[in-house]
Amino acid sequence: MTKLLIIGGFLGSGKTSVILQLAKYLVGEDPEARAKVVILENEIGSVSIDDRTLASTGWSVEPMFSGCVCCTMAGELVVNLHALMTRYAPEWIILETTGMAYPNNVKKALSESMPELECSIVCLADAKRWKRMQRVEQLAEFSQEQMEGAGAVLVNKSDLVTEEILNEVDASIHTYNADAAIFHVSALQGIPDTVWRQIFGKGGDVHGGA
Repeated sequence: MTKLLIIGGFLGSGKTSVILQLAKYLVGEDPEARAKVVILENEIGSVSIDDRTLASTGWSVEPMFSGCVCCTMAGELVVNLHALMTRYAPEWIILETTGMAYPNNVKKALSESMPELECSIVCLADAKRWKRMQRVEQLAEFSQEQMEGAGAVLVNKSDLVTEEILNEVDASIHTYNADAAIFHVSALQGIPDTVWRQIFGKGGDVHGGA
């Protein structure tokens, strides 16, 4: 069964950097195994810098433009996923959603239309901007929607804030998703394999979450 990993997170939270490190972890030590991971990037607009960045590292990257997969492009997402599974027969598909997407809506839609996919969610939170975002009602509501259903939350840029702030960020995230496993990381400094092993476990399933 192909596993779909939905990566969510607000604009600038570091999704592309995290995805590159995640893909390398899933492939392991065998460079020939890259074909088992396909990256599907959803962007609003006609050009994406991120998909060029990802593709330049040698990964199979398929862009989707002009809409959000959790609303206007849900049908197109299903078509694209079927095509990717036929073309590559990957073990993993990593879906990088737009910064304004609700990953749990994507998961629910796909669970109904593509039961052959095993879907899970990992969300990113920006440690440096999180508290400031929560002071704006609309952004706080948006943060709650993004975190729902995530099995794991990576609090990125954790090296840029104090331990006290990290504890406050953790508590805030758990008010939105009490079951999510939270990990403090710095994509810039590199995410250790121990974090990925805790997230995926022995069976490859994302721990925690709905």
